[in-house]
Amino acid sequence: MKYLLGLHGIASLLSSRPFYDPATFNLRAMATATSFAALTYIGFDGLTTLAEDVDNPRRNVPLATVSVCLFTAFFSCLLVYLAQLIYPDYHSFADIETAFMDVTRRVGGETLFQGMGIVMILSSFGAALAGEVAASRVLLAMGRDNVLPAKLFARLESNTETPIVNILLISLIVWSGSLSLSLEHAGELLNFGALLGFMGVNLAAFRQCYVLQESSRRRMFSDAVVPVLGFLFCLAIWLTLPVPAKVIGGIWLVVGIAYYALRSRRPTGKLAGAASPPDER
Repeated sequence: MKYLLGLHGIASLLSSRPFYDPATFNLRAMATATSFAALTYIGFDGLTTLAEDVDNPRRNVPLATVSVCLFTAFFSCLLVYLAQLIYPDYHSFADIETAFMDVTRRVGGETLFQGMGIVMILSSFGAALAGEVAASRVLLAMGRDNVLPAKLFARLESNTETPIVNILLISLIVWSGSLSLSLEHAGELLNFGALLGFMGVNLAAFRQCYVLQESSRRRMFSDAVVPVLGFLFCLAIWLTLPVPAKVIGGIWLVVGIAYYALRSRRPTGKLAGAASPPDER
């Protein structure tokens, strides 16, 4: 903001061009970018996997989840808006994946550029650790429900109550993916699964809160309209994903469905070494 004020005063902070520029506007490109921008929000739902470790989860988990969404929406929009004002010609970026670093160099020179690099490294570690925690807990829950082999995935390390096997498996997959995928391709694959998951959550909410609910307790707007609109919105973004992401993600989805179909035919029961859910606090 200080940089923009130094250019043309307060007028430099106010512009509609970051939102709509008739010279460059392209609806298809915007739709594709929307699917990639969804990456900004990936992870907010990971908070729900920590419900067992939180005091008063019925209140605090929903509050934290919604707060993260609002915080992310406000600051990501503000940063991108200011970046577009500072560096309006996006065609001149040397590398689109590091475009924001070019913005910091224009604003604060080499000092801010190097400082932001350190911040990004530290924040990447933080995001990776948070993702590991959330994903390992998802696998733990799937192991408890016998969706995945409980003997392997539902096991907690006795001293720390941590799903060590899940963490090591996720680390191996992430390490392999970081060496073989670009940020763009990784984001597209991640969005394929994430948006499918979000669509599933909205359908489940509609079924649980409206279809299965007693007619006297149904609320048309919050129990039917909101989840249906959420499903359609996620579907619209999902449809804009590139074909390679849909092909690879579709293969993985078919493999998962086939595995679940085969496993559901086997008798299930309490397996040795499987962790029991802790008492609700």
